Amino acid sequence: MPIYEYICQDCGTKFDVLRAYKDADEPIMCQKCTSLATKRAISIFAAHSGGKIIAGNNSNGCAGCAGGSCASCGH
Repeated sequence: MPIYEYICQDCGTKFDVLRAYKDADEPIMCQKCTSLATKRAISIFAAHSGGKIIAGNNSNGCAGCAGGSCASCGH
């Protein structure tokens, strides 16, 4: 079962939930304010092999560049 990230549209809380694929976009209650005004967020992932990042985000750059040559953050 995958873990999905959600954000509350009322209080801004971000939270993770382990739930079935078929339920991923169904309403879910905010863990902080109990609002049902939540949306599934786009998750960022990283893949490492042999100590090198082969996909995803690099903590040394911005989320868009993965540490490569990036005009927005200079990495």
